[in-house]
Amino acid sequence: MRITLNGEPRELAGPLTLAELLPQLGLKPEHVAVELNREMVPRSRHDRTVIAPEDELEVVTLVGGGSGTGCEIEPLKISGRNVRSRLFVGTGKYATLELMRDCLAASGAEVVTVAVRRERLTDRQGRNLLDFLDPTRYTILPNTAGCFSVDDALRTARLGRELLGGLGNPGAEWVKLEVLADTRTLLPDPVATLEATGALVNEGFQVLCYTSDDPVMARRLKAAGAASVMPAGSPIGSGQGVLNPNNIRIILEDLKAGDPDYPVIIDAGVGTASDVAIAMELGCDGVLLNTGIAGAADPLRMAHAMRLAVEAGWLAATAGRIPRKLYATASSPSEGLLDPARGLGRPSS
Repeated sequence: MRITLNGEPRELAGPLTLAELLPQLGLKPEHVAVELNREMVPRSRHDRTVIAPEDELEVVTLVGGGSGTGCEIEPLKISGRNVRSRLFVGTGKYATLELMRDCLAASGAEVVTVAVRRERLTDRQGRNLLDFLDPTRYTILPNTAGCFSVDDALRTARLGRELLGGLGNPGAEWVKLEVLADTRTLLPDPVATLEATGALVNEGFQVLCYTSDDPVMARRLKAAGAASVMPAGSPIGSGQGVLNPNNIRIILEDLKAGDPDYPVIIDAGVGTASDVAIAMELGCDGVLLNTGIAGAADPLRMAHAMRLAVEAGWLAATAGRIPRKLYATASSPSEGLLDPARGLGRPSS
């Protein structure tokens, strides 16, 4: 069923009571106050209050006092859907599912990518990835990682849609498209990627498309209907950061000409927080990464760093940096020096 939660549409598997919903949202009843259709619901009635389709819920908690900074990050719009966090994170390569869960929370990400696989339905303890990935909290973005042909990519995307559709997750109509050329470089196959993009768009998918930093290919993918073009900063998992910022600038200029809100997201190669900040300062709308967090010596700490880097980079990009100059420009005023003839007013010897 469809409800409105804190002003945002949300799909739920119902019917369920308010007492059942709050744990699904990762919330403790004693930490929140709830309005249902603008009427306060006392905690004593949570277990008797049944949520119905089209209900409007407001859930509030306590935060540090005072007003905000006035520098909140604007949401990113993809295919008509607002995404609050501009950091997209993957779910692979973590030592444990518990660590993955904690790092996703620390990153602040709203969209998380998952691979569609048959060989890892459960781990050795019989647990599934989705046991640690709350579909009511995250938009789950299935990807076609490991696909080397158009047919494999299409099959994988369709299976992902079927799976997420059963969960009522908004990512069901999304796909992060990867069609790779070889296992050594993991570079995209441009011809196959373009063909697969057109086919998936025709089937109603919102295609977020992994590609190289080639501006010509980026233009063709957008023309084919990609909801977002996602150029690689550098090869997948390499940690080299954005190797060719000039190409990224050209892609941004081309794809946003007459369409300034078109989302361009750096995908792959990010190694640390400064790489993320650089990508955002170039004017990118977001960053997708996995290995940079999962492969860090302290993944949880790095997840926090990546979150802050996205915010810092976006704020810096929208603030407008000072121009680069060859020579120094004093920041202190030259008027009022003690001894102008001597520059700094040093006493004579």
